[in-house]
Amino acid sequence: LGFSPVAPGTAGAVLGLVITMLASHLKWIWQIIIYTGLIAIAVPICGMAEQIFKQRDDRRIVADEICAFPLCALGLELAKRSWWFVAIVFVINRVMDIIKPPPARQAQGLSGGLGIVADDIFSSLYALLCNYIILRLIGG
Repeated sequence: LGFSPVAPGTAGAVLGLVITMLASHLKWIWQIIIYTGLIAIAVPICGMAEQIFKQRDDRRIVADEICAFPLCALGLELAKRSWWFVAIVFVINRVMDIIKPPPARQAQGLSGGLGIVADDIFSSLYALLCNYIILRLIGG
């Protein structure tokens, strides 16, 4: 996915969306356990990939998008929602990942795999807040 010629981070987020859809029927506690496990695996993988590519947070590293995306839909039962709400969730996640509101941008400065993954976690949590607000506004 990281070798996608166009928007490799978005390609990684698509796999994160698939994982989210598969896990969305589970109770939120199981989702947290699964997503925490994914993050625990992604941090060292991203750190190793950074060493292999010899570039800080190389665009080919997408494990961070894959593991952090599900956080933006935690507890939203995404599989039960309309396709347009799923699209909104995806777009909001990508926007937050691009603009990196504080402390996401600062977290990116952490070294190694932790820095690669941490900014995406914060961005996804911002997206989660936005998604809950939207869901409440539309009466979901």
